[in-house]
Amino acid sequence: MLTIALIGDHDPSITAHRAIPLALELAGRKEGLPLEWAWIPTADLADSISALDQVAGVWCVPGSPYVSAAGALAAIRHARITQLPFLGTCGGFQHALLEYAESQWRLVMPAHAETAPEAENPVIAPLACSLVEQEGIIEFTPGSKIAAAYGALSATEGYHCRYGLNPMYASRLEEGLLRVTGRDQEGEVRAVELDEHPFFMATLFQPERAALKGQLPPLVHAFVHAAMNATQTGAGLRSIGS
Repeated sequence: MLTIALIGDHDPSITAHRAIPLALELAGRKEGLPLEWAWIPTADLADSISALDQVAGVWCVPGSPYVSAAGALAAIRHARITQLPFLGTCGGFQHALLEYAESQWRLVMPAHAETAPEAENPVIAPLACSLVEQEGIIEFTPGSKIAAAYGALSATEGYHCRYGLNPMYASRLEEGLLRVTGRDQEGEVRAVELDEHPFFMATLFQPERAALKGQLPPLVHAFVHAAMNATQTGAGLRSIGS
């Protein structure tokens, strides 16, 4: 039995939270394996990540601001360092960038404008155009894991967000292991993935929404497949940096 940790503060009124179990169920069925998931409140991870000891993958889900941003960041850092398969969508994308900015760009307390509107240069800033209940075309980088997951170089996906990567930091993703692998048609960053990691991917869009139409989201399938492989091979035991 594989267990996927869903990091976030469960709220059935959030569309993505209703879609995620359906997406995982479809992915498990496709893989032919028993799959379960556990909603882990962010506050439970603020002081200890022991709740992640037995999980096969970590999904940081939409629904920010989280009760504990520190808890969400701790879970993301754990997945990044131990090579535990990781997927972040919407708020998970935003916090994956915050974690990386702090750990690898060495920014001191990188800010999210939603919770720190007074911050001068937040890493996560208001979008020029809100993407609440919007759809758009995402163009993927050839040879990337996300392109392989979709089996295509573009896809139309849905959003429910008002915040994304501050463009002033986009150039930092041209160096280092975390790189841009998905952009919208205006060139804005919409997906990133981490090189030298079995599966570490984050998207501003919400691919899980396809499950509400009975469709298996390709990215969720790829994530579950990576979790299955990691469990079988014993991956997730070595570090790629701190």
